[in-house]
Amino acid sequence: MDLKSLYAEILNEHNLNPAHKGVMENPTFTLRGVNPSCGDNIYLQLKINEQGIVEDGTFNGSGCAISQASVDMMLDDIIGKSKDEALRLASLFMKMIKGEVTDDSELEELDEAASLKNISHMPARVKCAVLGWHTMEEMLQSGKTSAEGSASHCSIE
Repeated sequence: MDLKSLYAEILNEHNLNPAHKGVMENPTFTLRGVNPSCGDNIYLQLKINEQGIVEDGTFNGSGCAISQASVDMMLDDIIGKSKDEALRLASLFMKMIKGEVTDDSELEELDEAASLKNISHMPARVKCAVLGWHTMEEMLQSGKTSAEGSASHCSIE
């Protein structure tokens, strides 16, 4: 199996059988992420303990295969990590998507999310790939939740 086929299989598996899709009882944070250019729409929920560790995470909503798979991969990466580590991984993911980090050894930390690195060559799909990551960053940096009426509108800067 070539690398391109493996990446497509990883993406397909996370889209068709997401490990983290659902609704969580009593999340610490809930934030809606919207990609207005295509209509992708997610609700990201995180449970964070007093030590700042992401204990659990879920998402629900609708969107393309890339947005759904990317947020599922992100949750795989950040559950069990500190808020600071989750934000550092988000930064690494954004740099990968922008084409600023291409060294596979640096990207190993992203695990299966690194399979999305070639999205940078498809500008129309970049916003799909970063939707969950941007939503998580906004949530952890600002402490905003959808209960406060905020929504994340994704862009890549």
